[in-house]
Amino acid sequence: MRIRGYAALSLAAVLFSAGDLLQRLVVYPLTWMLPNQRGAILGRWQRCLCHTLFLILRVVGGADIPRPGRVPGGPGILILMNHQSLLDIPMVMASVDGACLRIVTRARYARWIPVISHTIRTLEYPVVNPGAKAGTTRRYLEQLSQVARTTDAPLVLYPEGTRTRNGKIGRFQSSALERILAARDWRVYVLVTDGYWRHAKLAHFAGGMQDIDGHLSVLGPIEWNDPEADPEHFILRMRDLMVEELARVRKAKAHLVA
Repeated sequence: MRIRGYAALSLAAVLFSAGDLLQRLVVYPLTWMLPNQRGAILGRWQRCLCHTLFLILRVVGGADIPRPGRVPGGPGILILMNHQSLLDIPMVMASVDGACLRIVTRARYARWIPVISHTIRTLEYPVVNPGAKAGTTRRYLEQLSQVARTTDAPLVLYPEGTRTRNGKIGRFQSSALERILAARDWRVYVLVTDGYWRHAKLAHFAGGMQDIDGHLSVLGPIEWNDPEADPEHFILRMRDLMVEELARVRKAKAHLVA
């Protein structure tokens, strides 16, 4: 029913508009007054927004969205996740305990999106731009290396870089992941989501939100403790994990339908 989709999206728009104002006027000033609790405050705020969004999509829109996963917060945590829809970022935010995240995101998202753009700029998320010139790309990768070396927050990367038409795992854009793995030791968690690829854009949500049958798997931790090593085989292993888990999930769903 389109009316449920439009109603849910309207409420989500109100949530993000009000959240953007509250974030600017209350949340960030509170972190400046309590700098030692900055990460915890921002983490709670992000999870609150995400859980409220999921509640709207479930109750009003009729979407079947799973409970978030459980990933520990803290330094040295790297989260790799496949990319299917606009819900990938709130899902990973809701899944990490007790801390705000640093998410590698596209440069264009740093402007004009309520809550999200302000968060990207204020928390200095590392950004990438696949269409940028070589000099700009090098600068972005150097900034990413610096963030990976120094951040105390979990770092999130969507290594495919873009969505596929059928929700399968695409080819990894490995340059960013290579920089991250060269920066330090990591405990790596692999998150695999499915059920959202037919609803990749806002228009898709409005037209059939009640058809969403979401799933989230959390795999790991997997230790990466040799930053000087060639990461090629490790990267291939991470992609293979995603491919195998997605195949397992789809096979299990097919058996339930049958």
